[in-house]
Amino acid sequence: MVDPRALPVPVRAPRSRLANRWTRLRVLHGGLVRRGLMVAALIAGAVGLYAVREPIGVTASNLATVAQGNFAQAGLAIGEISLQGQTLTSEQDIFDALGIQPHTSTLSFDVEAARQRVAELPAVDSVIVRKTYPGDVAVDIVEKKPIARWRVDGITFVIDGDGDQIGEDGGAYGDLPLVIGDGAADDALVMIRAMENFPSLKDGLIAISRIADRRWDLLYDTGLRIQLPEQGVAQAMTKLVSYQDQYQLLDRDIAIIDLRIETVVAVRPNKTEEPEDPKES
Repeated sequence: MVDPRALPVPVRAPRSRLANRWTRLRVLHGGLVRRGLMVAALIAGAVGLYAVREPIGVTASNLATVAQGNFAQAGLAIGEISLQGQTLTSEQDIFDALGIQPHTSTLSFDVEAARQRVAELPAVDSVIVRKTYPGDVAVDIVEKKPIARWRVDGITFVIDGDGDQIGEDGGAYGDLPLVIGDGAADDALVMIRAMENFPSLKDGLIAISRIADRRWDLLYDTGLRIQLPEQGVAQAMTKLVSYQDQYQLLDRDIAIIDLRIETVVAVRPNKTEEPEDPKES
C-alpha cells in the first residue's frame, strides 16, 4: 500500500501555467474570445485607415497625372499639330476644341472626344482627327459651304444654305451676295437661286433686303430700289427684265420701281433740284 500523500507533486513552470489557462479559456469561452478579437481587429483597421486617409487620396489623385507626365517625358508628348481645310474656323478655336495641354501625351489623347468637340464648331461640316506616334496629331476639316453674307447690327456674317452663321466676313467673301434685314438669313438661299435665272439683274446689285420678313427689295449702287411682291417673285423679275430690254428702265434716273402689284409697274423718279429763280437771286 502507498500513501497518496507520499506521492511527489510536480513543479510547473510559469509558461506552462499560462498555456493551461489559455487552453481552459479557449475551451470554455472560445466563441466569445473570437468575437472579441474580431471587433478589436476591425477597430484597429478603421483607426489606421482614418489616419492615412489624406495621403491615400492625394496619391490616388496624382497617379494619373504622374503617369501621363512620365509618358510625355518619355518622348510621347504631343509636339506637332497639323491643320488642313479650315478657312472660316480660326486655328485658336480648333486648338481649344482639341483640348491638348503641354503635358498631354499621345497615349492619353482621346481622338474621338476631340473629334466630337471640333465637329461642334459652327463652320465645320465634318472632321477627321488622327494621331501618329510618337507625338503628332493631324486634323482634316471640311467646312460648310457659304452661300451669302448677312449683315445684322453692323456685323457681317457668312451663312450657309440653312441660314446658320458659320463665321464672320473678314473681307474674303466679297463675291457672295449680301442680304440684310431680319429673317434674311433664313430665306436667303431661295432668293439667291431665283436671282441665278436673271443674271442681268445682278449688275450693280449691292444687297437684297428682307422687308418685314415677308418679301424682298433689290438695292443697287445707283440708289435704285426695286420692290418685289410677296408672291410671284419670278414673274415680277421676268417682267422687269422685259422692261429693261425694251426701255432700259434700270438705267433711268429713278429711285423706286414698284412691282408689288401684279398688273402694275410703278416708277418713282429721283427728285430733281428746281433751278433758282433769277429774280430771287
